[in-house]
Amino acid sequence: MKLLVGLGNPGAKYARNRHNVGFMLLQTIVTEYRLPAWKKRFGGLTTEGEICGERCQVLMPLTFMNDSGRSVGVAARFLKLTTADIIVVHDEIDLAPGKLKVKTGGGVAGHNGLRSITQHLDNDYVRVRIGVGHPGSKDAVHHYVLGDFHKSEFLWLDPMLAAMAKATPLLLQGHGDRFMSDVALQLQPDDERKVKREPAAEKQKPVAAGPGDRGGKRAGAMADNLKKWLAGRGGNS
Repeated sequence: MKLLVGLGNPGAKYARNRHNVGFMLLQTIVTEYRLPAWKKRFGGLTTEGEICGERCQVLMPLTFMNDSGRSVGVAARFLKLTTADIIVVHDEIDLAPGKLKVKTGGGVAGHNGLRSITQHLDNDYVRVRIGVGHPGSKDAVHHYVLGDFHKSEFLWLDPMLAAMAKATPLLLQGHGDRFMSDVALQLQPDDERKVKREPAAEKQKPVAAGPGDRGGKRAGAMADNLKKWLAGRGGNS
């Protein structure tokens, strides 16, 4: 079994925050694979089911971002999972909006949700990093991640979340690179929507003259005779 964790803050006022993109992905996955309704467990909202043959527990901690590790730790111990079985989805300000990275272990890069999980478990869990961009100033980060995505940002975010949901089986199977490649492939423009160029006109082959071309031959002969007559007059002048 895998434990798929999305990070965010509970409550309607946080629902569209950049910090809640982990919650957003899990909600998309639950809809995509028609998993059972959410229920309160492990200090969060959780559901369980099979995703293309892979058994998966899905968890959105309700402990607020800075204490996410408490909920994840309870779930991991109850389910008897190692950190290798835990996948955490979170926002990443060090990646450009729409960029995606999957890695195992490493630093927490100032992310309080990851810091909390590492404090309750060891560090070798899988991180799915969804780029939300950087505000440009360290002092602005807190306000930025707790701000809503702009309406225009959903033009890339919604398709990306849908593509990630469809590629989730690869993630659960441990194929992080293939997961990223599959998401990128899904997000490429559909070839069928491209304007098709008309094929170049084929060069027409000369057609042999038939019986119906005799009039044309006679007209050509008359033109030749006229040229000769005019040439003859020019020579006598």
